Amino acid sequence: MSAQERLTDALYGLGWGTVKQLPEPVAVRLGRTIADIAWKQRGTGVRRLESNYARVVPEASPERLAELSRAGMRSYLRYWMESFRLPAWSAERIRAGFDPKDVDILTDGLAAGKGVVLALPHLANWDLAGAWVTTQLRIPFTTVAERLKPETLYDRFVAYRESLGMEVLPHSGGSAFGTLARRLRDGGLVCLVADRDLSASGTEVTFFGERARMPAGPALLAQHTGALLMPATLWYDDSPVMRGRVHPPIEVPRTGTRAEKTSAMTQALADVFASGIADHPEDWHMLQRLWLADLDPAKDPGGPGRAGEGAR
Repeated sequence: MSAQERLTDALYGLGWGTVKQLPEPVAVRLGRTIADIAWKQRGTGVRRLESNYARVVPEASPERLAELSRAGMRSYLRYWMESFRLPAWSAERIRAGFDPKDVDILTDGLAAGKGVVLALPHLANWDLAGAWVTTQLRIPFTTVAERLKPETLYDRFVAYRESLGMEVLPHSGGSAFGTLARRLRDGGLVCLVADRDLSASGTEVTFFGERARMPAGPALLAQHTGALLMPATLWYDDSPVMRGRVHPPIEVPRTGTRAEKTSAMTQALADVFASGIADHPEDWHMLQRLWLADLDPAKDPGGPGRAGEGAR
C-alpha cells in the first residue's frame, strides 16, 4: 500500500470512528464547513461538478453554476456525514430520516415474486435509502460496490454496508452478474447505482442532449431473469428528511434483438434519471467524467487528471 493509500484509508477510518460520535447538529455544521472550504479551493472535483451541472442547466449563468456547485458540495458532504453516522443510527432514526413516495410500486412488484432491480443515480444518499429498506420494510437486498484503492478502504465500505443489512458483491469479476440473477430468480431485490458506466463497455444513451455510457447490467438482468426494472430518484430539501420516489417499471420491448432491447431500456432509465436530476441538480453528486466528450482531454472543460473521482 502506498503512502497516499494509507493516508486515504486513515482519513476515512477517522471519519467513521469520529463523526458518528458527534452530536448531529455539530456533524451538520462540520459537513457544511468542509464543503465550503473544498468549494472555495476549486479543485478538479469541484470544477468537474460545475461542468456537469452546465449540461443539466444549460441556461445557467456562471454565477448560477457557482451557486449550484456550492450547493452540490454541501449536499455531497451531507451524504458523507450521514453515511459516517448511519451505523450508529437507531431503526427509528433511519425511519424518520427518509420519506419516499410510491413505495407500493416496489412492494407490489416484490409480492409478484419475479424479483426487482431497483436502479438509482448518484442522487442524495442511496445508503440511507438502502438502510430504510432493510429496517423499515425489512427487505434484504443485494448490491454491487466498485473496488476501491486501497483494498482496506473497499473492505471498510463493504463492512459498513453489510452492517446496514445489504449483501455487497465486488464490481470486478464475472461472478457478480450470476449471483444477482440468482437472487432475482428467487424473488429478491437487487439495488444498483446505474448512472455511470465503470467498465467502459456500457450502453450509449443520450443524456441531457449528449452521448454518455450507462451500465447495461440493470436491463440485462431484467431480460435474463424476468425481474421488474424500476428506477428510483432521491433528493434533499430544507428539512433533515431525505425524499425519494419509486417510478413505474420499465417494460422490456416486445421486439428487437437483446442489444436493441438493452439500448431502449437503458435509454428509458436515463430519461427517468435525467428528470430527477433536472428537478434537484444540486443533489446529483457526479464529481467524475460522465459524457463521452469529456473522455477526450482536448475537449474536457473540467480540467486534466482524475482527482476528485472517488469512492461514490
